[in-house]
Amino acid sequence: MRVNEIFYSLQGEGFFTGTPAVFVRLSGCNMRCPFCDTDHKGWREMTVGEIVGAVAGYPSRHAVVTGGEPSLQLTEELVEALHAAGFFVQVETNGTGALPGNVDWVTCSPKGAPLALLRADELKVVFEGKEGEDFSVYDAFEARHRFLQPCDTGDAARNAVIVASCVDFIKGNPRWRLSLQTHKLIAIP
Repeated sequence: MRVNEIFYSLQGEGFFTGTPAVFVRLSGCNMRCPFCDTDHKGWREMTVGEIVGAVAGYPSRHAVVTGGEPSLQLTEELVEALHAAGFFVQVETNGTGALPGNVDWVTCSPKGAPLALLRADELKVVFEGKEGEDFSVYDAFEARHRFLQPCDTGDAARNAVIVASCVDFIKGNPRWRLSLQTHKLIAIP
């Protein structure tokens, strides 16, 4: 598999915010989002055994497979190997591709493309604060938890407007909860 990086940190967003986790960032994506924080240029080829060996070197047993887009590479074999090593496996996906059925937790963060997934444990939608953003398109999507996450534009004044608008929307639509990128807010490495 093409692996961009493997690192240990705290989950910074969504349902598991604050949870120590080992992140396996796979390289490659089928989307080109303007707010993406992944450098898609660098990667190295790793076997399932090499990935599990690297992940097992950390004390947490929560693994987050992210990207890029994990559905382009993630296999049942890797998930099974992580389970055998004692890991809970969370996948963060844009929802455009199928995932192995043995994943423990699916976080779907759609990016505007048609979804292949019909359900997830958590739906986490980036709130860009654009006029006419329509979140009713997710009404039929099955998710135990629904989060709106204000987009980080890199501009503090614009971000403040987006956050305020997001909070107002959630107050009027209590089916949704707020997710902040706490790893950016408090500079978690």
